[in-house]
Amino acid sequence: MSRIFGYGEDALTLWALKQHTSDILGAFGDQNPPSDCLIFYRPSFGRSGGVRRAEFGEFDAIIASSENIYLIESKWDNLSTFKNDELTIEEEQELRHRIFSWYITHWDKKYSNDWESFIEEQMGDFQMGFPDKRIAPADSILAENLQFILTKLQKHCRRFSSKRNIQNVLCFFYNRRNTKPPSKTSKDFSLVSIDYSQEIVNNFITLEQHV
Repeated sequence: MSRIFGYGEDALTLWALKQHTSDILGAFGDQNPPSDCLIFYRPSFGRSGGVRRAEFGEFDAIIASSENIYLIESKWDNLSTFKNDELTIEEEQELRHRIFSWYITHWDKKYSNDWESFIEEQMGDFQMGFPDKRIAPADSILAENLQFILTKLQKHCRRFSSKRNIQNVLCFFYNRRNTKPPSKTSKDFSLVSIDYSQEIVNNFITLEQHV
């Protein structure tokens, strides 16, 4: 029998996607079974870049049910005692969520394989919302990644383009033996705390087990 172990925030995120997606859905009253969800693990939209750059970093995960799209940032207690009542989102992360939400609400299947038309019709609106950033250029890896993920999300989520169905999520992983999870986070984000204390072995989490 072989086992795959992981350590830290990224491993905990993958573990949660495999075993605790229902906890995330349940926090929003989403009754869809996890097996019916579309999940992206650490989807990349380039490095976070800077002023006049199109890249805006990567989410730790994106989960789509037929009802909602969950944009997920992950944090953990780092195997130490965490007792803060509030855990806030960094400005760079908040901007990532706003930019990708914009792409979701402005994407249409008519733009599939025609990113240039998307730019032509939507650039003005993008620049109004994000004057210090650029829309993804045509023929870029960023545009390819966006087009692939947006198309998949649109096919999967029947209420794809509604802002009301985009959920910004902060997943906090904690060991209840040492840590009290926070009770609040930044505005426009929802906090979902997941206890890993029963799954950790010498600071490592079991991701998979094969016979």
